[in-house]
Amino acid sequence: MIPRIHKRGKRTIGLLAYLYGPGTHEEHTDPHLVASWDDNAPDPGRDPQATLKQLQHLIDQPVQNAEEDSRPTQHVWHLSVRNAPTDRILSDEEWADVARRMVASAGIDDPDQGAGCRWAAVRHADDHIHIIATLVREDGYKPDLDHDAQRVQDEARLLEAELGLRRLNAGDRTAAQRPTSAERHKTEREDRERTPREELRETVRRAVAGASSDTEFFDRLAASGLLVRQRIAPSGDLIGYTVALPDDRNKDGDPVFYSGSKLAPDLSLPRIRERWAGTETPGQDGDSITADAPLRSVPGPATARRAATTAAWQAVLVFDSGDDEVIAAHIAAAGEVLDALAKTSAAHTRKELGEAASAFERASRSHVRAARGHDRALRQAARDLVHGGPALGRGEDGASTAMLIDMAFFLVTAAAAWHGKKEHAQQAAAALQAAEHLRTAYQAAAGHPMAVLHQRGRLLPPALQRRQAAYLRAAVPELAEQILAEAGWSALAATLADAEAAGHDPAALLVEASGRRELGSAESVSDVLVWRLRRLAGLPADASAMPIHQSGSATKPSRSHISGPTGPVRDTRDPVRGH
Repeated sequence: MIPRIHKRGKRTIGLLAYLYGPGTHEEHTDPHLVASWDDNAPDPGRDPQATLKQLQHLIDQPVQNAEEDSRPTQHVWHLSVRNAPTDRILSDEEWADVARRMVASAGIDDPDQGAGCRWAAVRHADDHIHIIATLVREDGYKPDLDHDAQRVQDEARLLEAELGLRRLNAGDRTAAQRPTSAERHKTEREDRERTPREELRETVRRAVAGASSDTEFFDRLAASGLLVRQRIAPSGDLIGYTVALPDDRNKDGDPVFYSGSKLAPDLSLPRIRERWAGTETPGQDGDSITADAPLRSVPGPATARRAATTAAWQAVLVFDSGDDEVIAAHIAAAGEVLDALAKTSAAHTRKELGEAASAFERASRSHVRAARGHDRALRQAARDLVHGGPALGRGEDGASTAMLIDMAFFLVTAAAAWHGKKEHAQQAAAALQAAEHLRTAYQAAAGHPMAVLHQRGRLLPPALQRRQAAYLRAAVPELAEQILAEAGWSALAATLADAEAAGHDPAALLVEASGRRELGSAESVSDVLVWRLRRLAGLPADASAMPIHQSGSATKPSRSHISGPTGPVRDTRDPVRGH
């Protein structure tokens, strides 16, 4: 059940005409009164003698009786209450009870004192009602409407339980503003897939991902094709911005601009600046990373994806022992990585990655304020992804995309678990939804590189296969038989052979890859270990250009330590992917 308080108005008759009318697309059927402040109020929908003017006059009477200078300018209060499509259809009597409880919870009516405002609830569809009220009480005073939006939301949660309706998660006022009904209707008329507000929010989010200054942010907005206006204070300081789609116009033909804060709470300019402002914080590789430092190098797509995988791996470790504010910063930065990944990935994964980023947007904000600065490695990863440019769907680009999605899945599920512990229900649900999109994207990205590895594994000489199995039993005896029975074992065997040929000790590498996080919950432990091993050993993610191993003779490992793609691995704990 979704209650929504609309913008206040000053024409009672205009709103009544809409509620009792046919609707903008003839969608209103059988408009009629289900409840009101007076059981004898006229119903223009079912009483042929009643008129809209009569009902409007009665509802407005306390307003007209008030002293003119004390009348509210915008005196019309409007609430819609809508059920989910899967909910059962409520009777008029049930909707009447919903209406009475909503106006009481909002402060419109006060049944105990008998001195509320006049109101009427109109039903013109199976799944929702509209409540109209005027904002002067019968005793001449104005109603107390402080926090009316939160109060009707709380009442909706109680009604859902009592009426057996779909239970929605309680909100915490950190969600992005939903499109208004007018915006949705305009979008339908213009045959758009999304409202301009939603399209702008995604574009601005992607412009923020990995940006390090006002100049870079605004350059990205301009490059994306948006119309941008900057707000300048009398002092000359830049204090805000608004954006518009070039083809979204109002009735006068002017572009419709939205401020960043109207797109999402964390897209106002002050909140965006928090991402790159602050003191220096040591990077996870031990180097000092400053907010205004130039890009160290412009990596290629595959290099950027491998570095982002390492950053995501290290970020998940923060969830083990980090402070809540630091974890919140990593979750927010994870959203930037997903936006950058969606923006730069190949067509066959772009849609699901975009859906994952959009879903995770809700998970990136909570009342735990992010301690910015600790998230620099992830933000740098997002920046490298953007500067690395678009990735191809095959070869090293495509395989390293699968590797990063594999780790991003874990980062997102770790965020879901943290939100769950904090009882952030909406954020936890959004993170889990993002994880499902990542699961689908992984399957699309990993199909070709894993097929190559499977084929390489099946071509290994029997003696070499037996040796890799022995390494497996020595390193992870509790899971060895399960892994050997998986369809992905051949891909893992090929990866172990590649690592051995590169001079690594496969058994030691497996111990490092299994790390401190258990593997038993993974759907395919083989897949998990393949990507971990290839990253830890510095092997190409795409094995199609590597030589096939034809010899079953042992290769003596020559390296004294295990190296990752960018140097020695300092902490080899790793999350377990559950897809």
